[in-house]
Amino acid sequence: MLAPSAKVTSSEKGRQTAVFSGGCFWGIEAVFSHVKGVTSAVSGYQGGSKANAAYNIVSEGNTGHAESVKVTYDPNVIRYDQLLRIFFSVGADPTTLNYQGPDHGTQYRSALVPLNPEQRKVAAAYLDQLGKSGVWKGPIVTRIEPNKGFYPAESYHQDFMLHNPQQPYIVRWDAPKVAALKKMFPGLYRDAFRAG
Repeated sequence: MLAPSAKVTSSEKGRQTAVFSGGCFWGIEAVFSHVKGVTSAVSGYQGGSKANAAYNIVSEGNTGHAESVKVTYDPNVIRYDQLLRIFFSVGADPTTLNYQGPDHGTQYRSALVPLNPEQRKVAAAYLDQLGKSGVWKGPIVTRIEPNKGFYPAESYHQDFMLHNPQQPYIVRWDAPKVAALKKMFPGLYRDAFRAG
């Protein structure tokens, strides 16, 4: 994990990092933890400051933070545009403003946080294409946000679905996302949950 105050950048040894905000981080983390080429998915907070990057404060919805997941991946196995496709296909609804499923508030907004110019270009093109595709009935409200730093969430949030598979929220909202990943992207699905 990064030090809490560190800004997210590309990793060493050919790996890349990306940050996705799409509602409760448990489900987004679970989805990416089952994607081939993803070496790490860490739940955390982005958009606010280090001083208020704590679950009990972020949950109030006025910190600027969004529950987010930092994904480290091998671009030789999976590309950023493929991660975007997975994110919008099974992870987050890009038409719901400040909520996903049962969770409401700015901390549950849908956002992309590009970490380099190439990601920014791909993300902008993808959102434009998504808006023109007609796949979604409502307007696309997912935004591209600046990288203000990523702050890992408390340890009990990490690998939450792996450690709590029968937790009611997981069973109702997040297990179906992983099942959809397996069904829609069988070539990119990894059965084992990649912890960390």
